[in-house]
Amino acid sequence: MAAGCERLRDRHGARWTLPFRPPLCLACAVETLGDGGASLVRKKHALCRLRDALAWRALPVVQLLAPDERGCLCLIGTLFGMCHAVEDNDTQDQFGEVLVQLIVELKSEQYLRCILDESQKELCKATTRRGSLPTFTLLGKLADAVPVFADILVVEHSNLVDHLLVGLMYPNEGVKAAICYLYGKLYSSPVGTEKLSAHFEERLCGLFLNTFGHAQTKELQINCLGLLKELLKSDRFVSILMNNPKPEEESENSDLLEGENPLPLILKKLLLTRDEMLQAASSHCMAAVLVHSPSRYAPAFIHADVPEFLFECLMCNSEILIWSVYCSLLLLTEERLFFSKCHTVYGIESLVRSLQNVLHLNNVELHKQGLLLFTEIVKRQPVEIKLFTNRGICIDAIDVLMKTVDCPVLEVVLEAVKAVAAFLRKDHLSSPPVPYENLQKLLEAVLKRCVDLSPPHCSNKHEGDFLLSMSQSRVSWKHGQLLLNTLESFRNACRLAVELQSDPMAQENAFTAPCSESKETLSNFSEFLLRICDSLCIPMVMNYLERAVSSSVMEVFISALNTLFTVVPNMRDKFSKKLASSCFIRLTLELKARFCSVQSNPALNQACSSFLCNLCLSLYSATEKERTCSQEEQEMSELLQKSLPQLNYTIAESLLLLAENPEPLSLDQSLCNHQHCFILLLYFAYTLGDRFVPEAELFLAIRNFLLLAQDHRDWPPTYVLRAVLYLLAVCQDKGKALDSRSLCTVKRILDNLPDLSLVYIHCPLLLKFFLHYPELMGRFGHQVLQLWFSWEDCNRVETEEAAFGTSDQLNNTNPLLPILKSNSSILLILLDLVCSSSVEVAQKVLVALRTFLEKNEDVFVCDLLRNQFLQILQQLLVESSSVSLQANRNLPILLSLLFLVQLRSKGMRELDSTDFKLLHQVSNLCGKCRPKDIDLLQPSLNFLYCSLHQTTPCSQQRAVAVLLSNVSLLELLQKVLECTWMWSFPSEPTYLSSEDALLSSGWLLAASLLIYQHRYNTEVHQTLSLDLRQVLNAIIFRNKKPVLLLVSIVQFLRAILRQNFSSLLVTIVQNTAQGATQSQPSSLEDAALHPLTTQQVFSLVVSLQNLLVHVYLQKDLLLSQAVVACLETLLEYLYVRNQDVALHVASQPWHRFLLLTLLNGSQKSILQPEILRLMTLFLKYQSSNIISQKEIGQILQEVAEANLLELPEATSQALHLFLCQIQSSHCQVEPVQAQTIQTLLEHLPEQTSTCAKHQDIICVGSVAIALSQ
Repeated sequence: MAAGCERLRDRHGARWTLPFRPPLCLACAVETLGDGGASLVRKKHALCRLRDALAWRALPVVQLLAPDERGCLCLIGTLFGMCHAVEDNDTQDQFGEVLVQLIVELKSEQYLRCILDESQKELCKATTRRGSLPTFTLLGKLADAVPVFADILVVEHSNLVDHLLVGLMYPNEGVKAAICYLYGKLYSSPVGTEKLSAHFEERLCGLFLNTFGHAQTKELQINCLGLLKELLKSDRFVSILMNNPKPEEESENSDLLEGENPLPLILKKLLLTRDEMLQAASSHCMAAVLVHSPSRYAPAFIHADVPEFLFECLMCNSEILIWSVYCSLLLLTEERLFFSKCHTVYGIESLVRSLQNVLHLNNVELHKQGLLLFTEIVKRQPVEIKLFTNRGICIDAIDVLMKTVDCPVLEVVLEAVKAVAAFLRKDHLSSPPVPYENLQKLLEAVLKRCVDLSPPHCSNKHEGDFLLSMSQSRVSWKHGQLLLNTLESFRNACRLAVELQSDPMAQENAFTAPCSESKETLSNFSEFLLRICDSLCIPMVMNYLERAVSSSVMEVFISALNTLFTVVPNMRDKFSKKLASSCFIRLTLELKARFCSVQSNPALNQACSSFLCNLCLSLYSATEKERTCSQEEQEMSELLQKSLPQLNYTIAESLLLLAENPEPLSLDQSLCNHQHCFILLLYFAYTLGDRFVPEAELFLAIRNFLLLAQDHRDWPPTYVLRAVLYLLAVCQDKGKALDSRSLCTVKRILDNLPDLSLVYIHCPLLLKFFLHYPELMGRFGHQVLQLWFSWEDCNRVETEEAAFGTSDQLNNTNPLLPILKSNSSILLILLDLVCSSSVEVAQKVLVALRTFLEKNEDVFVCDLLRNQFLQILQQLLVESSSVSLQANRNLPILLSLLFLVQLRSKGMRELDSTDFKLLHQVSNLCGKCRPKDIDLLQPSLNFLYCSLHQTTPCSQQRAVAVLLSNVSLLELLQKVLECTWMWSFPSEPTYLSSEDALLSSGWLLAASLLIYQHRYNTEVHQTLSLDLRQVLNAIIFRNKKPVLLLVSIVQFLRAILRQNFSSLLVTIVQNTAQGATQSQPSSLEDAALHPLTTQQVFSLVVSLQNLLVHVYLQKDLLLSQAVVACLETLLEYLYVRNQDVALHVASQPWHRFLLLTLLNGSQKSILQPEILRLMTLFLKYQSSNIISQKEIGQILQEVAEANLLELPEATSQALHLFLCQIQSSHCQVEPVQAQTIQTLLEHLPEQTSTCAKHQDIICVGSVAIALSQ
């Protein structure tokens, strides 16, 4: 055989030989295929060699065969015949494949027509349609390989189409599959679609649907789907398919094709299969139908319950199937029937589960398509049909949205935020319990994600880089869309909170235990919206405004802020003030001027106008709480609603608008309304610190506005006039002073008002404005000050005054103080208000005056005030009885002021007639009081006390005579002192109550009267009777008594000791009924010390020592010196009465322990006046066991090292006495120490007489104490 082949190759020539191994003679292969006597095996071998040649050496093969057309036709006929001759399917496929490959390479329509002719003949002579299967298969492959083949078939051999129809009716699914494949190729050609259009409508449609509906094999189903896919590209074919009724004879016996449109049912049947490829193709075909007209074709699929099965398919793992289902469902959402049939209610759980699974796939487009479907469903779902009937699914949906929001791909985040905006609806979330906490997390995640994805502000521009610029522009646009969608989400959340306010079931979580507090409440959610708006939303938008401004973004943002006014009604005022103080009035006006002029952007204009209206009304209600006038608020609301939409000017244009003169005869009030509206906006902005117009320009514009209003006699409403006055007051310091014409205009306008309170604003600047101009202060000063104090909160003022320490802080708290300091004549108006105003106003005036006097010691108004105080006191005492005086709430403050005025008197001065009259009036007032009238008595006793100490001896003598001649005053003082043993004291001894302060002042005044009566030998008309045992016991048993009260009693005891218990004013009573067994002295020592006893002396000394340690450790210099002084006086008394007892008391060993305790508690060691005076006392009474010679030397060494010139006056005096005592005593000092003492005495500052210096008065709590005492 090999030799025969070699001979044939030699016969055909070398040009027919192809370079294969073994070499292939193309002519031999062709002859073998056409040889009828050759075996099938040889033919298959030759076919395989020819196939390889066409695959690897197509060009040489074509070059050899193409010149011989007859040979080519013969070869084609041979191959065509072999396709039908062999019965083996694989062999048929091989011959068909080589035939198709050969025709493709020959590239001649002649051979295509040859095939078509042969096919026509074969189909005509075929006895069964099964035998025509190879023909249909071959035609399908040719149509697939050669695009023009389909056109030639339908144009030149259309009779073949009839055989296709017949084949579809043959009960063989292999034949039907081949025919459907061929039909699919024919209808994929535009020419075939046109030529076969009528064929399909009249003959093929019904037959195809029937074939498709009864298809059992996957091959036929796939080819039918392929044909359907090509048909669905044409709107006409879709219309024919969707409106093709099935024949009645089929409907009677068919369970599948129910209804008028069989195609939806056929596609639904494929969805029921478990083949994901068929399901994907079916859903793809549905989408291809619906995309032509969802409104026309969706009802057929919905009535066939196709959506239900589409949702079921979402639980698969095939990305292609899920994508196809998403597309089909997305098109179905455009039909309302899709929702009314509750398919979404059924399928929402499957969709959420699908989104959860899809998020694990790395398919961004699938993520976006799924979110888009979810968005459309939640957006289009009818309100009356609840979508989320299961709270768990709702929470799962929120979790899915949160995960997609955190996606790193910006496009996915965009779709996710859109879904969140559509999801936030009441009907989706109103089922109790509402998942408020989950919603908070979702909103916070959305806002934070938007902030994270915001591009940084970049000022560098790359010039000439067009591609980079385009890329940045696209990214910027996407970020703008993200911001817009984020703000829509936030706005919808705010609307949701407002809508839920009307639902009682949504207020709180109904499933919360009665004794527990749930965070799942609408109140917490609403407050969260306010917080997140302040912390994230507003800063995010402000950051965006630095880069770009979008009208759509700002419309949503302003609308969201407007909704927030009603989200938390009880925080509306605070929210409004925060917005106004953050320049939102200015921002909104700028937006209106930029985007809303010439009637553009009506939505933004409406949002801005509504926002400004609500903001102004909210600020009005917040700032005008004392002025409740619903009619005024209604008028203002109408003005704002009418004028704001038209107020679309720039700031400069609006200022010019204020100076615009309306036409004299014009009835159009729009200009005036615009002016009034702009003034109100300026007023509310300025009240919260947003001064977006320069004060000087605004001051001039407002002044011109007033002048024009006067010229036209068109006075603005009171609320506008109130704003005008406020703006004038605010801008006063930055503009020029008002001229006489402007002041006359203001006066004329105010005179026409029935009440000045209609335009009054409780503002320091307005008060300063009225008091700045003499013309206004003289006419309206009294009324303005009365209104000021009427509106002022006295308790708040006192609290704030106590809280602030510096003068600047105090002036900011009480702005009247600097005004009073600059214009003291206002004080006369205030004092007039005390007499002419109500009790509340008078009390506030007195509080202000008291504060002014306390904080402004450099203002000399004492003489001016004394005369006024005298007149007021005289009037009160004449017109009032004792009972009415005690009920007068202003009188205590007036007396406090009188005391402050007296306290302000520095130095020793002669008392004039006014002072003595005041002394007389106050002492008479005290005589009318009871000890319980503490508010009246405390300042009165302080005043009397100061009057005694702050004057010259001559005046002091007269003052003592005035007081001692007042019997009622001394009787009251007797009762006050007796209250020391009657009143109970608080548990905390350091706390000085008002009762304790009164007792302290009473003892101090009694001590002063006792001293000065003895000094001047003044006549006494009423004596004070005191039980010495009670006085001593108050000091000895000092439990629960305040230290100041103890020291006051000590001062009195010191005074009576210095007079040896012998005084015309004070009578000492010895009451032995309690705690005494003997009425006579028990020993000679007691007799010498009478009325004291030795036991009382030792107990008193110990108590004074303990009291000294207590007050010294508290760093109270004043009280500690008073106790040391009492010890000094006591030892002097004892030394005069009995020297042995005095020396014995002074040498007690516990004195050394006292001295060591004080030294250990001192930071500056020896150089403390109390310690120096104690050591002086011990040296004076020769107590060598208390302080030794060695210790004296150490003390002198420490004193020598100190800087004597820097020592305080009290320390310097105590040191001088100590050194003099060492010199005068018999202490054995060394010559060096003696020289040191002399040197120290020479270098100490010169000691001045205490009497020659002025008597300084200080206040400890509310008790006045003279340092000299």
